[in-house]
Order: sequence, then C-alpha cells, then structure tokens
Amino acid sequence: MPVKETFGIVVSDKMNKTVIVMVKRPVAHKKYGKIIEKTNKFYVDDPLNECKIGDRVKIQETRPLSKNKRWKISQLIQNQ
Repeated sequence: MPVKETFGIVVSDKMNKTVIVMVKRPVAHKKYGKIIEKTNKFYVDDPLNECKIGDRVKIQETRPLSKNKRWKISQLIQNQ
C-alpha cells in the first residue's frame, strides 16, 4: 500500500514536538466548476522541534501517535 505524502506550510509551532501544517488543494466547485482552494490543517510530529512558522514541509501519513496526530515530517523543504 503506497504511503500518502503531501506538501504544506507550517502555521503553528507552539506545541512541543508537534507542528500544525496547512495543506491547500485545488477543487472544482460542485455547481459552477470554478477552481477554488480548500485547506486542511494537520497535526504533524516534529520530534526534533526543527520546524518554524512559514517553513514548507513534506509530510507523510503514519500510525496514530496521539489523539489528533497522524502525520510526520518526512522532509524540510524550505526554511523561512
């Protein structure tokens, strides 16, 4: 089974070993067909506390690590 991976931007780093990553994706409007951006926020495991607000990251789905955490950072793409 392939591993789900996606790209996003860190929007919060206030927690210890956890960051919140916002992922944007284009979706066609159901009725009008216009392309709009939907956003999702994911709690992501950051064991080394290396990510800061504004960083672009690649995240990967993993087993449940806590109540809300189901993703981990696989690569830090761009530091802010």
